Amino acid sequence: MTEPEQPFLRVVSGNPTPDELAALTVLLATAGQPAEADDPAATTGWGDLSLRLRRLPAPGPGAWRSSAWS
Repeated sequence: MTEPEQPFLRVVSGNPTPDELAALTVLLATAGQPAEADDPAATTGWGDLSLRLRRLPAPGPGAWRSSAWS
């Protein structure tokens, strides 16, 4: 004979609404699962290391000013 299963969630005190219980159940069921990126192509450029490289100044008037490290 098998033992009855223990409930996944038990309310000890208070009187939560069914919506609150549903939200808490979803939260606890998904805890510990790795988050998935919705669209890797839509990420910002903050992590792009090529943006940290110094580019050569474009030739033209005032180009010598932008050629110095500041």
